[in-house]
Amino acid sequence: MTEKTADGGYFVHESSYVDPGAEIGEGTKIWHFSHIQPGARIGRGCSIGQNVNIAGNVKIGDYVKIQNNVSVYEGVELEDYVFCGPSMVFTNVLDPRSEFPQRGSGFYLKTLVKRSSSIGANATVVCGRTIGRSAFIGAGAVVTRDVPDFALVYGNPAGLRGWICACGERLDFRDRSALCRRCGRSYLREGETVLLRPEIQE
Repeated sequence: MTEKTADGGYFVHESSYVDPGAEIGEGTKIWHFSHIQPGARIGRGCSIGQNVNIAGNVKIGDYVKIQNNVSVYEGVELEDYVFCGPSMVFTNVLDPRSEFPQRGSGFYLKTLVKRSSSIGANATVVCGRTIGRSAFIGAGAVVTRDVPDFALVYGNPAGLRGWICACGERLDFRDRSALCRRCGRSYLREGETVLLRPEIQE
């Protein structure tokens, strides 16, 4: 059973908690046993899976999908259309010690996941990193450095394994250019920088 929050136009399962001060956009759905903490901002049309924790002051864009068993800690920002696979992990402190706690925004390193990126199941993102637009993080990867736009990375530590279209198709570069076989988008590459050609850029 779900209940509709009348004033906000979003849905919250009866087993979940949305604390006062959280902001949730129209059409977002929050499923079983999840917790949205004060100060969290979630955009429109998002899907928050089972057993998800969204910490205070986290910013989540529109149409984001967060699968089961994910915690999004303070210091993490997800732009529009990001996908977080089941049980993937964010962090926000580089050198945590139980004996010497580091609590509060001043200790948290910012992690930014840009528009339309996907993070596979059981991947870990070390804090302080930026994941580029439409990047794809493979299942089980451990991300220890910034990931370029349209990059395909996997492994431990995650390494650059290729390039991927905004639609999800792997790109095959011929010299400096690539054309997506699935959707027809065209790309240019300079080293570890890949650009969507301006004439079809969204």
